[in-house]
Amino acid sequence: MNFRIRVPEIRLIGPDGSQMGQFQTRDALRKAEDFGLDLVEISPTARPPVCKIMDYGKYKYDLAKRDHEAKKHQAVVRIKELRLRPATDDHDVQTKIRHARRFLEDGDKARMTIQFRGREMAHKELGHKLMSKILAELSDIGVAEQPARMEGRALSVLIGPIPHGGKNAKA
Repeated sequence: MNFRIRVPEIRLIGPDGSQMGQFQTRDALRKAEDFGLDLVEISPTARPPVCKIMDYGKYKYDLAKRDHEAKKHQAVVRIKELRLRPATDDHDVQTKIRHARRFLEDGDKARMTIQFRGREMAHKELGHKLMSKILAELSDIGVAEQPARMEGRALSVLIGPIPHGGKNAKA
């Protein structure tokens, strides 16, 4: 920008976007001062580098505003984790299912994890049976994004909301 441009010759673009041609850097700086604006290097890798006469403060403001608008429209997906054990009672499992249902309705993902301890590892089929029961209960609102798999001593599955199946669809 302005006096930090060290190349002797540049291609200049005017404040209205028109090509002004090739200039010596000091002449281009003088033209920018005549307009009351800044000389900003746009493409430093081009030969000769491309510079534009613009209001640098306004340019930075517009970039920040554009970034803010892009962030506003970004969807943030959170993963909520629910932990169980293979010997968890039915009522407690139903409570966890209600929590998962609420998370999925809010548009979040739910990770159901069944933690095995000690000799429970010998009966992994109980964990798989419990997991299939949970997935069946949540099938109307969520879908498993990948099949249930063992990760160390835990069996886990990531459940995502069915598109157009949460609060947004009701609105």
